[in-house]
Amino acid sequence: MPHNDEQKINDYLAAFQQDPKAVMNRQPPKTDATGKTVASSTLFSQSAIDNKDYIAARDTQRMHILRPAGSDFSAAIASNDKPENLVDALKHNKLDAMEAAGLMQSKLTESPWSDDYWAIYKGILGARYADTKFPAATDWKKNVDYIKGKPSAGILASNDAARINELSPSEKYDALIGDSSGSLTQRMWAEGKDYFDSNGTVETWMGICHGWAPAAYMLARPKKTVILKTPNNVSLTFYPSDIKGLASLLWANCASSTRFIGGRCNDKKPTSDPVTGRLTSSQCFDTNPAAWHLAIVNQIGASSRSMVLDVTFDYEVWNQPVYKYSYRYFNPQLMVFKPTLADATVDKAAFTKDKFTKFRSAQAKFVVGIYMTVSYVVETTPNHNSTDSPSNDLIRQVDYYYDLELDANKKIIGGEWYTNKHPDFLWTPAKGLRAKTQYESQATGAWQQLQPLPQTWQVAAKSAARNQSAPLATIIEQMIKFAQ
Repeated sequence: MPHNDEQKINDYLAAFQQDPKAVMNRQPPKTDATGKTVASSTLFSQSAIDNKDYIAARDTQRMHILRPAGSDFSAAIASNDKPENLVDALKHNKLDAMEAAGLMQSKLTESPWSDDYWAIYKGILGARYADTKFPAATDWKKNVDYIKGKPSAGILASNDAARINELSPSEKYDALIGDSSGSLTQRMWAEGKDYFDSNGTVETWMGICHGWAPAAYMLARPKKTVILKTPNNVSLTFYPSDIKGLASLLWANCASSTRFIGGRCNDKKPTSDPVTGRLTSSQCFDTNPAAWHLAIVNQIGASSRSMVLDVTFDYEVWNQPVYKYSYRYFNPQLMVFKPTLADATVDKAAFTKDKFTKFRSAQAKFVVGIYMTVSYVVETTPNHNSTDSPSNDLIRQVDYYYDLELDANKKIIGGEWYTNKHPDFLWTPAKGLRAKTQYESQATGAWQQLQPLPQTWQVAAKSAARNQSAPLATIIEQMIKFAQ
């Protein structure tokens, strides 16, 4: 372990001992893939951060994740902290077994792909991101007025390849499926109109990151540009960013059922312990460090599949697919880094300096300190790059400090966070599930890349666009195959 990491751990623990309340409420610093500290990045306005309005916004988004459009699921999020309800398989529940399996660090074979969150105020996939004259203003009306003034029908009729190339992903898709009414694009702008008519504005945080996050690892990466034909034999260039956007929209509006752990907390001022600053609200404390540790090691490490990370009280981390992790130990009695599990393990009866003693489980016999670095993928701006690879993904890292409680058999049963801004809501679609519209079975026959879509595919795609605001899964999945 590098000496500077050991020093970082010891410095954090020393600060925690001196003023636990201040450290518990710190905003965890974020770093890039090289470990360099990066400036704060958030989808929320400063006023939303200052007023903590982003907490309620996230709660609304979570309910949408658990109640996708067309679903009859209506129950509120229940407190749920069992990692087996999230992971593909719970193979390890002891620290020594994790270490023996080489799971103190792990990363996926390839990072989930970065994509835009496709803001509603820009028109979601209706945004002409490659058009230098497109306003991309925070004022939704300015953006939609520009599109109305330069309708796609006229651009397509011009046969001007450069102008056609600058159309938005949804406009290209509408042309691909032969939809002269532009159903998908209309639905993109209608989403913002509803908010604008009600509130006079569209919040800049609103978008489809809840679709991008799972799509980024549930679907393969579009690696290259694909040239496709409209029914009128007009060539359309779909860049990797265009295909990613369509995939994100599909998963935003037609996602399959979700596996999750974490409670529902939309309290801007949750109750906390006056000495340590530890949250005492059971829902706002979720996820317990034990559930977090078991989830990430078993999902990323043992199952080699991502999951989505969301932290309620950290406005910088929201619906981010996890890429890798690594952890080391510290001794919670001595509050210093320790290289071995044995040296970091404290008998609960001898844990005289425990600041969280009144919160400990009666079944806990041992306590072990954990320092974990987590890497996750964040959004990037769409572009006309002709290829895409993991080198284009934007990775961020964050450190979490916590301890784990072990029972008499050394099984992980609980723990305490040393920061309040910790992972609290984790979710993923189950392995192998597919986001799809209600019209997939209607798309019969085969589609060859150099040919227009089969008539049955066109009909099905138009229905999905009009009725579900989504592209046809069959088309998107085939486009990704073309882009391999």
